Amino acid sequence: MASACSIRVRGVVQGVGFRPFVYRLAQANTLNGWVLNGEEGVEIYLEGAETGLEAFVRDLKAEPPPAASISTIEVAPAELAGLQDFTIRESRRREHSRQQPTVRISPDLPVCNECLRELFDPADRRYLYPYVNCTNCGPRYSVVRTLPYDRPNTTMKDWPLDDFCEAEYRDPANRRFHAQPVACPVCGPAFHLHFHSSHKNTHGSDDCIAHASAILSAGGIVAVKGLGGYHLACDARNAAAVAALRERKYRKEKPFAVMARDIETARTLVELSTEAESLLTSVARPIVLAPARVELIGVAPENNELGVMLPYTPLHHLLFAAGAPPVLVMTSANRSSEPIAYEDEDALQRLEGIADVFLIGQRPIARRVDDSVARAGVFGPVILRRSRGYAPGAVASLPAQHPILALGADLKNTITLVVDGQAFVSQHISDLDHYQSRRAFYETIEDLVSMYEVRWEEVVLVHDLHPEYFSTVHGATLPAAQSYAVQHHRAHVGSVLAERGEWSKRVAGVSFDGTGYGDDGSIWGGEIFVGSVQEGFQRVAHLRRAALPGGDAAARNPVQAAAGFLAQVDGLPDLLAGPFHFPDRYRNALGMLRKNVRTFATTSVGRLFDAAAALLGFTREVTFEGQAAIWVEQLARTAPMTEAYPFPFVYRELDFRPLLLAIALDRVQGRDVREIARSFQRGVAEGLRDALDLVCCRYELDTVVLSGGVFQNELLLEDLNSLFSEGSVQLWTNHAVPPNDGGISLGQAALAAFARFDAAKAEGELANEAI
Repeated sequence: MASACSIRVRGVVQGVGFRPFVYRLAQANTLNGWVLNGEEGVEIYLEGAETGLEAFVRDLKAEPPPAASISTIEVAPAELAGLQDFTIRESRRREHSRQQPTVRISPDLPVCNECLRELFDPADRRYLYPYVNCTNCGPRYSVVRTLPYDRPNTTMKDWPLDDFCEAEYRDPANRRFHAQPVACPVCGPAFHLHFHSSHKNTHGSDDCIAHASAILSAGGIVAVKGLGGYHLACDARNAAAVAALRERKYRKEKPFAVMARDIETARTLVELSTEAESLLTSVARPIVLAPARVELIGVAPENNELGVMLPYTPLHHLLFAAGAPPVLVMTSANRSSEPIAYEDEDALQRLEGIADVFLIGQRPIARRVDDSVARAGVFGPVILRRSRGYAPGAVASLPAQHPILALGADLKNTITLVVDGQAFVSQHISDLDHYQSRRAFYETIEDLVSMYEVRWEEVVLVHDLHPEYFSTVHGATLPAAQSYAVQHHRAHVGSVLAERGEWSKRVAGVSFDGTGYGDDGSIWGGEIFVGSVQEGFQRVAHLRRAALPGGDAAARNPVQAAAGFLAQVDGLPDLLAGPFHFPDRYRNALGMLRKNVRTFATTSVGRLFDAAAALLGFTREVTFEGQAAIWVEQLARTAPMTEAYPFPFVYRELDFRPLLLAIALDRVQGRDVREIARSFQRGVAEGLRDALDLVCCRYELDTVVLSGGVFQNELLLEDLNSLFSEGSVQLWTNHAVPPNDGGISLGQAALAAFARFDAAKAEGELANEAI
């Protein structure tokens, strides 16, 4: 007796070989019907024996394609249609539908082993072809322009398939069946080498890749067009080439990432734990931070970690095979702090004077997608920059009745769009204090809203509480139905709970970072909250308030930040004399404090770390965000465990005065600065533990949430983990989104999902309500 059913599969199920997988599964179970890409995922209709239907559903759940990620499978009985075969139908869009597409777009995928074998097989049609791909690998998010994910909606639409590729594309048994970017040397795009100085081009992918490899080996700098933008590449073991790249790129000290030829080479560069190696070889292929085994001069100054990634495109493999050095600096192609260049003309203009030559591929990039950065941390994998390989995946399900657009923060900006309860987090956009970054911000908003066909009259807009943030100001120009402001540090805490789907769970939430606009208008950054996403978070404790002379300028000058903290510390030695030798900037900052000129109140733990760095000897201006704090952690990691400096919790405040005084006095006594740094780090951990013990006891809590940029400090997390390991309190941290400001937009969206939405205001009035 034949039966019928309809199945809807949601998740990352388009562009990953799901329909041919369904076709083969139906054939194996002697079932008739059809499969197609719909607006909400993959839709399937099946007819056949009950046993065959049951086996189909079982195998569908158990053995999906490698690149697929199923979130839900809905099976419902259906009427028999009397079909005689199983077919793959064209994608379907419902006419005049008010339902937004909710299919999850696949992130870009690394080249698979089958394609690599073809790439280096002289007998294969795609031998040495840099655009080889199939349904199991290759570009996805960086080439799709609109949904559904079909070739006419990608940047490959201008390259018609030849007969060979067309046959593979139409064959359900072939792994290139409906692989939208499929191409070959006959019908597909190619690469060429562009020389700025001579205005000549070297055409032919084989020749230009070999030429580029030779230039890299000779110490040159090559701009390489990748999946989501251009990289600047040079020989990582050539100190002169690395120094030239730093000078041309205006990147003074911030570490460069490197690409190792293979996993064996990577193991010689860094210490890879099982977890770190798993992360490095995962389908996302992120840059992984790990302890360095060797020193690559100029690559990561004053840092005992190295960021390493593996080749993830055919082009990368071809460069190494053609003789490129086995370890390449592979950094985002931009000038310092700008977003990655991804359009050819823009790259040629912006990177002139930086790159010696340009290795340019003809396939356009739909949107810029930078490399992701991750670490195998004490609490598991943590993403520090979420982009290629992860974006734009859904990271949470939110109980939202309306579309939510969360604009994030102005630093390390990301955007979160919630559609039908699914929270899609954008790729890393960068800091919004540059024109190119703001352009990327505009584009990403338009990108997500149009791709998911969101109607502005239904959107709940969420932004930071800071009235002068660029994201806040721009949000006021968008035609959303309603607008909410979410306080920065509450959003940090909310992001951790959103990842876990914990809405009513009451926690103690710790948010430590450099800066964020507080409820009182001061600069927060050392906050302890109690509450839940559903009820909101009450601020119950914080770092003792300090003065911050010069505001944002203090974030760039540790001695300036130190002046505001040390003004409250009695018994200090002369900091203008040895061993401190504070520069004139410190004296000037003290003058600002006395006159109360451009001086702001702060509870920032990030600035506390800067003050400690200044006392330890970091008295110059920082050249990238967090540099001084990273320097302190690196010092501390080279010293053994030692007695902690006092960091008492008194009257709902963590008192930094004894902590900083101990640093200053031990330096005068000549104690090793590495040991001092270790005592400071341990003191911060023990002081926070004492505060949380009291808060959790007072409010009867068993869970602590840790988020904010300070918790990128892995040594601090290791200390906290050891201090709480035998207690009844568990620690939760970020995993799906960064603990830094890259996770803010998810936290904003989560808190907005539980805010009251007044339908009357959705007709056009913009309401601004702080959560």
